[in-house]
Amino acid sequence: MEGNNLEKTLQEGNLYKQLNCLIVAHLRHHNLTQAARAVATATMTPLDVEAPPHKLLELVAKGLAMEKDETLRGVPSSTLFDLGTALGYGSKPNPRVSSVDFSAAQDTKCSTKSFPKHETRHLSEHKNIARCARFSADGRFVATGSADTSIKLFEISKIKQMMLPDSKDGLVRPVIRTFYDHMQPINDLDFHPQNTVLISGAKDNTIKFFDFSKATAKRAFRVIQDTHNVRSVSFHPSGDFLIAGTDHPIAHLYDVNTFQCYLSANPPEMGVNGAINQVRYSSTGGMYVTASKDGAIRLWDGVSASCVRSIVGAHGTAEATSACFTKDQRFVLSCGKDSTVKLWEIGTGRLVKQYLGATHTQLRCQAVFNDTEEFVLSIDEPSNEIVIWDALTAEKVAKWPSNHIGAPRWIEHSPTEPAFVSCGTDRSVRFWKEIL
Repeated sequence: MEGNNLEKTLQEGNLYKQLNCLIVAHLRHHNLTQAARAVATATMTPLDVEAPPHKLLELVAKGLAMEKDETLRGVPSSTLFDLGTALGYGSKPNPRVSSVDFSAAQDTKCSTKSFPKHETRHLSEHKNIARCARFSADGRFVATGSADTSIKLFEISKIKQMMLPDSKDGLVRPVIRTFYDHMQPINDLDFHPQNTVLISGAKDNTIKFFDFSKATAKRAFRVIQDTHNVRSVSFHPSGDFLIAGTDHPIAHLYDVNTFQCYLSANPPEMGVNGAINQVRYSSTGGMYVTASKDGAIRLWDGVSASCVRSIVGAHGTAEATSACFTKDQRFVLSCGKDSTVKLWEIGTGRLVKQYLGATHTQLRCQAVFNDTEEFVLSIDEPSNEIVIWDALTAEKVAKWPSNHIGAPRWIEHSPTEPAFVSCGTDRSVRFWKEIL
């Protein structure tokens, strides 16, 4: 017994030591030097202790997500969100390969890979421009939003069935839901990470919640009324919060249970046109990134909502139209109306890679990784082509006709497999998948 108690005491002591190191490193990284020094002195922790700068946030986010998951297992169906267990939603398949280590390849020469051939199929048409698309985290669904104010939800398994050689036209309908509840065009969409809920942000200053587990539901079951045009939306990985990028220069953080809105208490100085074109959370929720009309990419602490890094003029004086994190949360991929796609190191704000050779100066297009982060995809407006680069070498490896009439305005890749969708000014939605 005494031996067990001693072992338990030693384990607890080691745990406290690790926790103190993480707290000191976190405070020091966020320039809270006085607080870091106070904690270091009180706990006898070296002030210069080495620890990954966002490790504490990552562990807290994972813990909260696990706690949320455990709570949900015992929650009755009368809660805010219908869990939609009949759809088996939320379980993520294993990734094909681990994410690319960009830091290891910065100073080494790599051989350029070839992008596999894809086949494409017209899926559906909206009554006006198809403006945006988003896959669910488990890769089983994709939703599109339009200037006609409608949202279409597609089931990926039905799309694949429709694309089989012996499939007859019209027998398989991949659109499983259509929602109508906005008054103005849809700007962005996102799926709840655990529950069968889809959110949309639109020009009518609203964020709407749709339960897609119910076949008869056409309208939103909850609405957030914002004060500005909602340009972009992103769920926190826990599902308890969402961040909205609007015409206001500071992202709006919402508690999805209370709908209380939070703003950063210490925003950086911004130019006249700081409207946010896109906002995205990192994989753990420890950070979020904004791409703004003033050409800047800004990184924000996911807990305090303070700006931890501003890359001013990331795309010169042109608009920054998109930004997203790599899976390891060490880099951000951005796209701008200066016809460049760039990869930035978060820790230093250093430009690591530039992907050139695609012209995009008019549309709010974006650049995305494929599911393995081995390739980057974007759009060339003049030639109406989809452009693909090797992510590590930044060499252009493919240019494909988009098959849209006019350049597509949005491209979105599946997070789980070699497939993506394109949305066009021609109102159409196309699905692309690797030819096996």
